[in-house]
Amino acid sequence: MTGPYAEVIGDPIAQSKSPLIHGFWLQRLGIDADYRAHHVTPYELGAYLEVRRQDPNWRGCNVTMPHKQAVLPHLDGIESPADQIGAVNTIVRRSDGNLIGINTDAGGFLEPLRKVLGQDHLFRMARILGTGGAARAIITALAGEGFTLVVAGRNPDKARALLDELAPANGQLEHHAAPLAHFAAPTDFEFDDREGILDLIINASPLGMRGQPELAFDWSHAPPAAIAYDIITDPLETPFLTAARGNSHPAIDGLAMLISQAAYAFELFFGAKPPRDADRELREILLK
Repeated sequence: MTGPYAEVIGDPIAQSKSPLIHGFWLQRLGIDADYRAHHVTPYELGAYLEVRRQDPNWRGCNVTMPHKQAVLPHLDGIESPADQIGAVNTIVRRSDGNLIGINTDAGGFLEPLRKVLGQDHLFRMARILGTGGAARAIITALAGEGFTLVVAGRNPDKARALLDELAPANGQLEHHAAPLAHFAAPTDFEFDDREGILDLIINASPLGMRGQPELAFDWSHAPPAAIAYDIITDPLETPFLTAARGNSHPAIDGLAMLISQAAYAFELFFGAKPPRDADRELREILLK
């Protein structure tokens, strides 16, 4: 490799859409650089980073599962909010060879919500379904936006531990942990007047992903006008989102977060803002 380049690493990695996203932006902007996927197993992770550290053309990499926490001991520094989240999805190589860990998942998750978050609300509540690595960034991001959080997982103790770590009680907001099965059965709970209330229902789990069971969520648990947000990208139209739309809820799909978090990383790697006015065309490419 003779010119500047960046990569995405993971195990597996063939399914990653990141090369298409970054490649589209590089071509649009006429930047002479490359972005590619590189398969790195957990056993190879340390050696990979040491080799790349010595390469001045390597601008850094995006990090997917299962490496988002495993990379931490190999880094020279970790920037906020990655240090609080406890996971890194982007590594940048500084000119001195130092490797700096960054998390763009939190900002990428929030970007599609920025318009509604810019409004004043009497109350904000988010139900986060899932307790994996993605949930860590989402919990941190929403806690910083003043949400009361309900985190649901197969293991409610793990959900409680995540809340205690990432969104400790501050005397004003009381967060809750719940078993995921709680949301599978219908409820006759009567929600109060929702005017001035912002509600989110977020699938942060792999349930509904191609090859995985569906997420069992009964939409009687969603307050009127609650926004459904699914971070899954394969398939893009999950049963969760289809059911949300069928119950008249606005919906945000996984490509919104994927493109948004990639935009932050692109600027870090290549020193230019990606052409976000071409998002519609990019989405069409990603859906082919």
